[in-house]
Amino acid sequence: MKIARLTTLLIVTLAVSLLFVTGCKKEAELGTEENPIIWSFVPSGEMERVSSGAQEIADMLFDITGYYFDTNVATEYVGVIEALSTDPPKAHMSSLATFAYIMAADRGVSEAALVSVRYGSATYNGQIFVRTDSGITKISELAGKSFARPDPLSTSGWIIPMITLKAAGVDPDTGLSNILDAGSHDGTVAAVYNGDADAGASYVDARTRVEDDFPDVMEALTVIEVTVDIPNDGVQFHPDMDAEMRANIVKALLEIAATDKGKEALDVAYQWAALEEQSDAFYDPFRQLLQASGINVEDLLK
Repeated sequence: MKIARLTTLLIVTLAVSLLFVTGCKKEAELGTEENPIIWSFVPSGEMERVSSGAQEIADMLFDITGYYFDTNVATEYVGVIEALSTDPPKAHMSSLATFAYIMAADRGVSEAALVSVRYGSATYNGQIFVRTDSGITKISELAGKSFARPDPLSTSGWIIPMITLKAAGVDPDTGLSNILDAGSHDGTVAAVYNGDADAGASYVDARTRVEDDFPDVMEALTVIEVTVDIPNDGVQFHPDMDAEMRANIVKALLEIAATDKGKEALDVAYQWAALEEQSDAFYDPFRQLLQASGINVEDLLK
């Protein structure tokens, strides 16, 4: 009996010891192969293209910094925001569009570091378009029509167009016959071109991204509204990331953006021509626009 009790006690002691050792096992340092930095992108065009460009940028970052990266392309903006919001975070870096970034920043899970430059500008515009043969020439004529958007949180593809529709007397909630989530800016163009929606919105000028598939798209679709200036998307970091690691990545990305190979990868992923350092304050004028329109950020997320 004593031997049996001693054996049982020994087994229990070993089990507790193993649990203690396992529990005390330190997680691999962020940026190592065992614990790579997760960089989440959102779909602005074809997911395969975005994914390819993102991975090439990550490979270049590894060559410069020695950090391992795991890139992914989410199916929607909210997925990246939720990944940033988990504890521990399931995303350490992101490339969110303006409105989605503001939502993440207001939650305290994202900090702007770099803003993209396209056509020499750190801002861009959205556009609302229809089929040229539809006879529609102005926003007010979209009442009762169907509308295609990339994502409910897309700044140029929905948030600003939604404000524009309201200003023209068309209630986005009740004044449209249907709202189609196309999944990307390319998708909204294709949806209107194919007649799946009467109108759609995207950044200027997403039509050029589908010319290989629809050679006459520039003539077949007419832009009836161009929105106000919108801050470009860029690169953001979770606040918990080590400051030195963040600084190293920012420096490396600026180096990459200055090379021909880097510019090509940035263009493939997001049509970024360059990157410039900007803090959260860069987005304050846009925040003021949202406040003036009465939009509640958290209500949209729900």
